[in-house]
Amino acid sequence: MANTHNTHESHTAIIWKVFGFLSLVTIVEVVLGIIKPASLHLSNFLGTSPLNWIFLILTLVKAYGITWYFMHMKDEKKWFRRSVVWTGVFLISYLMILLLLEGNHIHEMLANYANWDY
Repeated sequence: MANTHNTHESHTAIIWKVFGFLSLVTIVEVVLGIIKPASLHLSNFLGTSPLNWIFLILTLVKAYGITWYFMHMKDEKKWFRRSVVWTGVFLISYLMILLLLEGNHIHEMLANYANWDY
């Protein structure tokens, strides 16, 4: 008869590591949002400020980490992981591009009529 001894592995260490990583990324986002360095905030890169690009990229990194560990994608087959993660990254990137293009268009159309001093 085969030995059916099941071992239970504790995931406490990995949960704390993921928590630390997500907390670190969130702290960086909050600090950048409070400080708003002029070199990142008042310049323009690909339709928006580099500070906005940093926020968008860090948000995607956090979403990827949450999906990878808390949705257990780490233990799935390679192509299933890719189909889930790449679809999300593509859709979020597509939404970001559409929002930036549309927001830029609205800003250009209403620039003469609105006070953008905020």
